[in-house]
Amino acid sequence: MVTTEPLEIDSCQLMHLLVEAQKRPLVLDCRSFLNFNASHIRGSHNVYCNSIVKRRSKGAITLDCILAEESVRAGLRGGRYHTVVVLDERSLGFASLTGDPTDKLVLSTLLSQLDAHSVHTYFLKGGYETFHSLFPGMCTQIAKPCPQGSPGESPVFRSTPLYDQGGPVEILPFLYLGSAYHSSRKDSLQSLGITALLNVSSTCPNYFESTFQYKCIPVEDSHVTDISAWFREAIDFIDSVKSSGGRTLVHCQAGVSRSATICLAYLIHAQRLPLEEAFDFVKRRRGVISPNLGFMGQLLQFETEVLCR
Repeated sequence: MVTTEPLEIDSCQLMHLLVEAQKRPLVLDCRSFLNFNASHIRGSHNVYCNSIVKRRSKGAITLDCILAEESVRAGLRGGRYHTVVVLDERSLGFASLTGDPTDKLVLSTLLSQLDAHSVHTYFLKGGYETFHSLFPGMCTQIAKPCPQGSPGESPVFRSTPLYDQGGPVEILPFLYLGSAYHSSRKDSLQSLGITALLNVSSTCPNYFESTFQYKCIPVEDSHVTDISAWFREAIDFIDSVKSSGGRTLVHCQAGVSRSATICLAYLIHAQRLPLEEAFDFVKRRRGVISPNLGFMGQLLQFETEVLCR
């Protein structure tokens, strides 16, 4: 239960804060990871509470459980934010929340752990749906990837393997997934702002070592390969490139099994997503992904370790 109900704010008031306030408010979006990445208020942060956390909570949890980004947690505790706004898809107000939704748990956590005199916590009336309808220019809109192998393409394009068609796909703003062919196209990599490549194979060459940062994970696409032994190293590499302002392309030969597995492991760890949701998210962006059964079993084990922790 929330000991003190949060204040409420409407879309126009939030817009005023985003534009006029001396200190920009922290906007916490409690919608699903898929919906958030399809479109969200610029500068907002997605919070996600998996089912295990919800079952174990007693009305409030720690900030670490709802905010994956350490810098945001530090900012909340260090006084960087004077205002926090929590939103969902379309709830009319705090009183309309029923059951145990994520936003109610997030609000409970904020109200119990933050000093109400220094940080004001608000709930957005009408949610993202209303804000987006009024101020679409303040929201991001992720373009849907073009369908691969679409009718009307040239015979040359049709002869190209499906996994090499198009280019690398954006998984997160700093993380891309593709094939070895995509890793060989220097102009394309540079146009996407990619600065590092994570080569998940023992045979694919590193084409441009004088231009990009490389890391190799020399594994085979076999159900007996222990790719999970490399998860931590791969995640640290992606994070290190991100922290330096760069972007990483993860690839193997086809961008179907090995590199997709690494991207799924990263989403499970960094976003605390269940494997099923992470898989759906990546599949929508790169429809050809298909980790082998051995890799899927290792991802399930990794999901258990991460989410239970």
